[in-house]
Amino acid sequence: MQARSALFDVYGDHLRARGSEAPVAALVRLLDPVGIAAPAVRTAISRMVMQGWLESVQLDGGRGYRTTARADRRLDETGRRVYRREAPAWDGHWHLAFVSPPSGRTARARLRAGLTFIGYAELADHVWVSPFERAELGSVLDREGASATTARADRFDPPPTGAWDLAALRLAYDGWLRASDDLVEQHLGAHEDADEAAFAARFHLVHEWRKFLFTDPGLPPALLPGDWPGRAAAELFAGAAGRLKPGADRFVARCLDG
Repeated sequence: MQARSALFDVYGDHLRARGSEAPVAALVRLLDPVGIAAPAVRTAISRMVMQGWLESVQLDGGRGYRTTARADRRLDETGRRVYRREAPAWDGHWHLAFVSPPSGRTARARLRAGLTFIGYAELADHVWVSPFERAELGSVLDREGASATTARADRFDPPPTGAWDLAALRLAYDGWLRASDDLVEQHLGAHEDADEAAFAARFHLVHEWRKFLFTDPGLPPALLPGDWPGRAAAELFAGAAGRLKPGADRFVARCLDG
């Protein structure tokens, strides 16, 4: 697990509701139970500051870091998708983005990853499709020096669901249903302190579930088969995360209090 990714998880899942800020010492304490060492935490913080995700603030507990407005938008959107809340109703239209990509190979790769993360798939060369217009599209394009012309389509024959690898996504959800209980129990048993164990178990649960953001576009139910395993997987995740939350919250409060 990368320290940068772990910090995003901590800010999004625990600190967003606590002012989106924490002293460096608290961040180190929070990430210790999940195996992220202090030097890696500090290096990741510095990189996230340079990338515009964090900003330095002076807190009662010492020097700390707060998420930027850009990071808050990303964390809020990610939270909605992780916990499958406020799912928009689909009006039957598709959103198309005809993208003019940047010239550099690295920037193009980052753009592809960013568009995939927010729920688009490439339907044809430089033509990206999503069942919903994504609020982050403009910022993803701007960051990589790209631009796009957008359109709404009211009819596809057949529907463009083949732009996503739904067979692989089904297998991934089936695997989640088989493995998630063991994932939780493994981390609950690795810590003597019950609240620390709940935090570590919930952290790893959310971290693994969050990976579906890179593969699951959140297609409307009408476009998915009746036996789609993503529904059962989401229910299992929500139940496990909810059971672990009280203990995890107590551990976070202890870390923030020093």
